[in-house]
Amino acid sequence: MNLKEQLSDDMKSAMRARDKERLAVIRQAQAAVKQREIDEGTTLDDAGVLAVIEKMIKQRRDAETQYRDAGRDELADAEGAEITVLEHYLPARLSDAELDAVIDRAIADTGAESMRDMGKVMGQLKSELAGQADMSDVSARLKTKLQ
Repeated sequence: MNLKEQLSDDMKSAMRARDKERLAVIRQAQAAVKQREIDEGTTLDDAGVLAVIEKMIKQRRDAETQYRDAGRDELADAEGAEITVLEHYLPARLSDAELDAVIDRAIADTGAESMRDMGKVMGQLKSELAGQADMSDVSARLKTKLQ
């Protein structure tokens, strides 16, 4: 089952369970996917849907941080709950050792030797690690290895 079908099935189960919070988040995700499909004039595959969900999670993490800084813990908790629902659709995260191994392999595959080659390696890693790692963490690790 692809991610769009899974979102649809989960929406139906949330409706049956009368889980309003989860239903609202799933509907937002479906709307974001549909909007991107309309904007691009194409049907999104799992990678595209995953990119939309990752973007939604990033937006909610930013909002959660801002709410915590402003002392609005109830709103920050709501954003955290939405993140939890959305993370259900992401693939399993890689461990630090697995992540380092993937980065080392990408450096070897691209023949990267210095910071000038970082863009080339990040391009390969971005597609390979979609949803499995935080790309800012990957970038920091890669930068350390290339220096």
